[in-house]
Amino acid sequence: MIPLSWFLLLAAALFSIGLFGVLARKNVIAILMGVELMLNAVNINLVAFWRYLDPTVLAGQAFAIIVFAVAAAEVAVGLALIISVYRRRKTTVADALDMLKW
Repeated sequence: MIPLSWFLLLAAALFSIGLFGVLARKNVIAILMGVELMLNAVNINLVAFWRYLDPTVLAGQAFAIIVFAVAAAEVAVGLALIISVYRRRKTTVADALDMLKW
C-alpha cells in the first residue's frame, strides 16, 4: 500500500508547478492550464485523504466530483472569454489585456 505522504508530495509538486505556471506565464491559455493543474492537485488530496481516513464515507469522492464539475465550467467560461478577447484584441498576452482600464 502506498503511504499517504507520497500522495501529498505528488499533490504539492503538482500544485507548485501549476502555481508557477500561473505566476510566470504571460499567455492566458497557459495561465488557465496552471489553474487546472492546481485543481487536479486538490483532487489528489481529496481522494487520498478519503482513502486513508474513512473509505466507507464517500465524502472525499463527492467533493472530487464537485471540483471536476467546477473545473469543467471554469474551462468552458475561461476559453469563451479568451476567444472573445482574442477576437477583439488579437492577442492572448495577459499584460496587453487592459480592457477595464480607462
